[in-house]
Amino acid sequence: MEVKMIPESAAVGDGMRTVSTNMGTIDVLDSNRSFHCYHGADVMDENNGRPSKKPKIEEQVVEYALPVGFLDPINPDERSLVSVPQTQSILEYRNTDDHNLKAIVPSMSKQFWKAGDYEVSVNNIESVSHPAAGMDHVRVHPRFLHSNATSHKWALGAFAELLDNSLDEVRTGATYVNVDVLNNEKDIGSKMLLIEDNGGGMTPDKLRGCMSLGYSVKSKLANTIGQYGNGFKTSTMRLGADVLVFTRCPGQDGRSPTQSIGMLSYTFLMETGKEDIVVPMIDFEKRGDDWGMMVRFTPEDWKRNMETLVQWSPYSTEEALLQQFDFINIQGTRIIIYNIWEDEEGQLELDFDTDPHDIQIRGVNRDPKKIEMAKQYPNSRHFLTYRHSLRNYAAILYLRIPEGFRIILRGVDVIHHNIVDDMMLTQMVTYKPTQPCPEWTTTRNDQNMVAVVTIGFVKDAKDHIDVQGFNVYHKNRLIKPFWRVWNAAGSDGRGVIGVLEADFVEPAHDKQGFERTTVLSRLENRLVVIQKKYWSTNCQEIGYAKRCKNSSDTKCRPSMEDKPDVQSDARAPKLRPIRKVEASTSEESEFPEIITSSSPKIICKESKANMNGDDTIAKLKEENVQLKKRLETSEGVMLNDLLLDLQSEKDKTISLENQIVKLQEKIQVLDQEQINLIDIFSEERNRREALEETLRNKLKEANDTIEELQRTIKVLKSNGVIIC
Repeated sequence: MEVKMIPESAAVGDGMRTVSTNMGTIDVLDSNRSFHCYHGADVMDENNGRPSKKPKIEEQVVEYALPVGFLDPINPDERSLVSVPQTQSILEYRNTDDHNLKAIVPSMSKQFWKAGDYEVSVNNIESVSHPAAGMDHVRVHPRFLHSNATSHKWALGAFAELLDNSLDEVRTGATYVNVDVLNNEKDIGSKMLLIEDNGGGMTPDKLRGCMSLGYSVKSKLANTIGQYGNGFKTSTMRLGADVLVFTRCPGQDGRSPTQSIGMLSYTFLMETGKEDIVVPMIDFEKRGDDWGMMVRFTPEDWKRNMETLVQWSPYSTEEALLQQFDFINIQGTRIIIYNIWEDEEGQLELDFDTDPHDIQIRGVNRDPKKIEMAKQYPNSRHFLTYRHSLRNYAAILYLRIPEGFRIILRGVDVIHHNIVDDMMLTQMVTYKPTQPCPEWTTTRNDQNMVAVVTIGFVKDAKDHIDVQGFNVYHKNRLIKPFWRVWNAAGSDGRGVIGVLEADFVEPAHDKQGFERTTVLSRLENRLVVIQKKYWSTNCQEIGYAKRCKNSSDTKCRPSMEDKPDVQSDARAPKLRPIRKVEASTSEESEFPEIITSSSPKIICKESKANMNGDDTIAKLKEENVQLKKRLETSEGVMLNDLLLDLQSEKDKTISLENQIVKLQEKIQVLDQEQINLIDIFSEERNRREALEETLRNKLKEANDTIEELQRTIKVLKSNGVIIC
C-alpha cells in the first residue's frame, strides 16, 4: 500500500523518518513525497531509505492531507508549498476508485455543557499518531479545551481569572483593566466580550506560551496571582467558544517593539475536523515608523495564518482586524471573546441588558428574592448579589487594590469594597497553625503562616437576616466568598461575617476553593470555634437571647445587683446597733443610742413608773449594761457564724475552681482527640480519593485504548487491509 502525504503548508524535506508500529513500519521519502507501508519489515536503513528485507507492497494507493506543521521540524527553505482550499475540511483523502470521502464534521452546540460532544469520523487519518523528530509525541485533542474549561462551574469565576492576569501586569506598568461588551460585525446582533489592559503586553514567544497548556512564569514571581499556566485557556473557553488576542510589547534590551495576534477557536477546530489544537498566529515587528511582517517560517505561512484569522474572526477584512491595534497605545493586551455560550433556553448565558453598567448571569445563580433584599439591606448587598453580578463580585475580589489601578466595567469604575466596612462590634483573632504539616514546604515564610481573622456582625444583623460566612483570601485574591463553616440548626450564627487572608492554604486550579488538605480542615475547625465563641458572647447585642454554655460564663449570669441578699438584710439590724455602741466613748452617748435602737417598749414602761426617782436612772444604767453584755455575746456568736459561712463559701469556690480546671483539661484532651480524628479522616479521605482517581484514570485509559483499537480496525478495514 502506498500512502501519499499532501501537507497543507509544507512538504517533506531531505532524508527520511520512520515510525515503528505493531503492524509494520512507515517511511517518509522526499523523492516522491510519499509514505510506503511495509508489512513485516523489522529494520529500516535511515541512510538510503530502503528496508533490509524486501517488503511486500500492497497495490492500493491512498492520498492524505496533513495538518500544518505536522512534519516539523524540517528546513523551512526546502519546503514546497501545497495550498488546500480553506472552505474544505483539512482532513481529506481519496482512493484510486475516485470515491471522494470527507471527515464527517458535526455542527457544534452553542451550549457550554453540551459543546464537549465532539464526535470524529473513523475515516479521519488524524486519529493515527505520528512521530516528531523520530519520537512519539503527546497530542492534545480539541475536546480537551472544553473539558479543561469545565473546571469553572461558575462563569464569574472565569472573569476573575482574566482580571487576575491584568492585575498581575501592575508590575509592568498597568493602570487599568477594562471589561466591556462589543457587537460582532459578521454576526449581526451577536455580542462579544472585551477585556483589555495597558500592561507590558506579550512578546511573540510569550503569546505562544500563553496559548500553551501549563506554561507560566508567574509562579516564580512575587506578588502575582497566577501560578498554574492554565487560567487563560479555561476562562476564555468557559465564556465563549472563540477568543482573539491582540498584544503589543515595547522593545526591551535593544529589541524592536512587536505586536501579535493569536486565535484560540473551538469553532475553527471543530468545523474543520481537527484532532490537534491548532492556533493561528501572526507577528509584526516595528521598523522605523512602520510595522512589518515578522516571519517565523516562510512568508506564505504568515499569509496563510492571516487568511485563517480573517476567515474565522469576527472581522470581515484584514484592515478591520488590524484596526484593533489602534485601541492599544505603546503597550497592552486586548482580548475579544466571541460566540458566547447560550443556556438551555437559547438565550445568552450572560445577561447584558438588565443593567447597562454590569454583566450578570442568568439561571440558578440569580435569585429575585435576594435582589429585592439587597435593596432593603444595603450592608448585605455583596453577600446577596455576588453570585450573579460581576460588578459586586469584582468589588470584593481583591483584599487590596494597588494605588492608581482601576477596574472599569462597561464604562463605569468598580468601587473597591472591604467587607470590614459592613461590620459592627468587630474583633480580631490571630490564628497560627500549631504543627507543621507534610504538605508545607521549607520555603514558606513564617509571616505567611499566620492569619488575622476580623470577625463581627453585619450591620443589618439586627433584622435577623440569614447572612454569615468568611471571605477567605489567598495572596490578596478572594478564593472562598462567604464560606459558611458553621451550619447550625436554628438561628445560631446568623449575622456573623469575617475576613482573613490565608496564604498557607493552596487554592484549587479554578481559584474558587482550596485543596482539601489537613491544613484546610484545621483552619475550618478553628473558624467554627471562633464564630461560635463570638456568637455566644455577643448575640444578645442584636436581639437574641443570651447563650450560656457553663456556670463560669459571667456574661450569662445576672449581676449581683439584680439579686436581693436576704441573709445580709436579715442580719443588718443586728450589726448596726453593735457598731454604734462600740463607737461610743461615754455612757451619755450610749444611753440615747440604746433607747432608740433597743427595746423601746420595756424602757418606756419602767420610766413611766419611776419617772422622778434616782433609782430609775440606776436601773436604767444597769439594764443598759446588761443589754451591752447580751449584745456583745450575740455579736460574737453572729461573727462566728459569719466566719464559718465564709470559710464554707471559700471551700466551695476552691472545689469549683478545681472542677473547672479538670473540665478544661478534659476539653483540651477532647479537642486534641478531635484534631487527631480529623487528621485520620482527612488522610483516609485523601487516600480513598487518590485510589478512586487512579482507578478512574485506568478505566478511562482502558476505554480510550478500546476506542482507539476499534477506530484503527475500522480504518484498516475501510482500506482493505486483512486482519488476522
